[in-house]
Amino acid sequence: MRFHPDQLQVLLVFTKEDNQCNGFCRACEKAGFKCTVTKEAQAVLACFLDKHHDIIIIDHRNPRQLDAEALCRSIRSSKLSENTIIIGVVRRTDREESSVMPLIAAGFTRRYVENPSLMACYNELLQLEFGEVRSQLKLRACNSIFTALEKSQEAIEITSEDRIIQYANPAFETTMGYQSGELIGKELAEVPINEKKADLLDTINSCIRIGKEWQGIYHTKKKNGDNVQQNVKIIPVIGQGGKIRHYVSIIRVCNGSNKAEKIECVQSDTHTDNQSGKHKDRRKSSLDVRTLASRSSEVGSQRRHSSMARIHSMTIEAPITKVINIINAAQESSPMPVTEALDRVLEILRTTELYSPQFGAKDDDPHANDLVGGLMSDGLRRLSGNEYVLSTKTLQQVPSSVITPISLHDVPPRIARAMENEEYWDFNIFELEAATHKRPLIYLGLKMFARFGICEFLNCSETTLRSWLQIIEANYHSSNPYHNSTHSADVLHATAYFLCKERIKQTLDPVDEVAALIAATIHDVDHPGRTNSFLCNAGSELAILYNDTAVLESHHAALAFQLTTRDDKCNIFKNMERNDYRTLRQGIIDMVLATEMTKHFEHVNKFVNSINKPLAALEENGEVNRDEEAINTMLRTPENRTLIKRMLIKCADVSNPCRPLEQCIEWAARISEEYFSQVRCSPLKNLRETNTIRSLEVRGLTLGSRVLSE
Repeated sequence: MRFHPDQLQVLLVFTKEDNQCNGFCRACEKAGFKCTVTKEAQAVLACFLDKHHDIIIIDHRNPRQLDAEALCRSIRSSKLSENTIIIGVVRRTDREESSVMPLIAAGFTRRYVENPSLMACYNELLQLEFGEVRSQLKLRACNSIFTALEKSQEAIEITSEDRIIQYANPAFETTMGYQSGELIGKELAEVPINEKKADLLDTINSCIRIGKEWQGIYHTKKKNGDNVQQNVKIIPVIGQGGKIRHYVSIIRVCNGSNKAEKIECVQSDTHTDNQSGKHKDRRKSSLDVRTLASRSSEVGSQRRHSSMARIHSMTIEAPITKVINIINAAQESSPMPVTEALDRVLEILRTTELYSPQFGAKDDDPHANDLVGGLMSDGLRRLSGNEYVLSTKTLQQVPSSVITPISLHDVPPRIARAMENEEYWDFNIFELEAATHKRPLIYLGLKMFARFGICEFLNCSETTLRSWLQIIEANYHSSNPYHNSTHSADVLHATAYFLCKERIKQTLDPVDEVAALIAATIHDVDHPGRTNSFLCNAGSELAILYNDTAVLESHHAALAFQLTTRDDKCNIFKNMERNDYRTLRQGIIDMVLATEMTKHFEHVNKFVNSINKPLAALEENGEVNRDEEAINTMLRTPENRTLIKRMLIKCADVSNPCRPLEQCIEWAARISEEYFSQVRCSPLKNLRETNTIRSLEVRGLTLGSRVLSE
């Protein structure tokens, strides 16, 4: 409740205007209070009844001239003085102080030892304003609240922490069949507990003991012994010391007279099947408001024969359903603007793409917007006329004429020199591409996998690994300007670089490192040089096969495992235990699918909310050692490790703008060329090629930089 106090009014009762009286007058002026001075005792009561002062200060220094105690009793005899503060000014003395009980018995609120100083009087008034006056203001406001409770049609009961009834409104007394005031001060009766409900009542007890509300259906007996079914909400009230001091019960009787009310009670009964009892600790012996019974057979029958009731009674509930239920409950007691805002929140929560924002593009270049939108969204546009279908591609075999190294020791010197600084971020993949005649993946893969001990983990030979790298690289399209084996090797290098970071090493397990390196190697295998959106709109066989959903990413993962397992000579997984293989396969597929750009914002937002923000909160704490343990524990949960792996490969996949400038420019040129090739074979007409390429270059760089910065 919001209070609107008026200007405070002070009544000074002094037989003469001495220094003390003048001190209070000037203090009232300084504090902005209205001040009235009365010298005759006979006029005091009439003046008070006329203006209803908030504070009355009476001179109690000379009882012969003014009987202050009698005057105070006279004022207190009026009901209007219930919330008035009365101060008695007493004489300063060197003798031992006497008791203030006579003053309190006469009706004084407190005493003031004479001190005519302006600041002493002013401070006294301020203490009264922010202390007793405000407390009385709240008490006056309580009268309005109690009036509302008295007139409420819902039965309301308030008990103390010791289960003593402190308030019961007329609706509650009428419902339970008691006379006015008959329940006040009495202890709640103990209820016989059904053995089947004991655990349930313990749950309810533990719920309200920690300050949470509980609502549900329970049965009780009226004073005359009749059973009554009630929909009750128990609300713990926090009081002094931060402890629960009261329990407020709001009760609605389900008597069937109102059809809608009866339906509501039955639904509530079903939904709170695990809450159908009242707080057992709040029931002790002395009253007849005491028996919690099981629900009536009629209601039980309705629940058993209602399929919707069975669904509501299930204990399995999705987290998003719990969130929506909490918001719905909050709406009931919220003002209209908040309710409308929560309606909008519910609309958003009921969508499937919670983490994916709408892609906002400028209208100055619709063709560039179309291609960039193809990366960032999965919206389909059906094309008129004949559909463009990519021809089926036969899986590539390793050419017999290709000379590959037997082991790392047999790598030609020129290639070895090109891989010397592969541990550093500014490693030049294009030099390795030139040295290997556009076959950098097998050489860099052998060195990277050896550094991380992949063969030892997979229990496979280096020969098997070499054959696997050969078959994977052979199925990258060397004709693609961008999505070729050089891009795969570049992503593999970035992934390995990130895996060497200290925090990543402390967070991920060996199986995570193996999954990340393999996923980086295969993440774009057999990429046709076209976007997902293009394939879907063109009606390609891949789009049909994968139902227009993560078409390329699903194809990359599926084909990689197909290539790996079809021949034992290149099956790097053949010696793994089945459970270990399934865990590794799951991690690889998840990381490859994470490279789909339509899910970019979803992955980034999940990472920020689950990793970045909690990590920042933990690092703000001063105790380093304990915080480091908490950080490691938080990061090493299975869910967070999955998010970290997804973000790791995403950052590696779009890391081109963060490479040295010369390499960055080369990558930009290559991806522009690949998009331009898509434009040329697209069934769309009148594309502005130059503007499209420029826009794609700028937006591609911006996108990559943003991903890494996030």
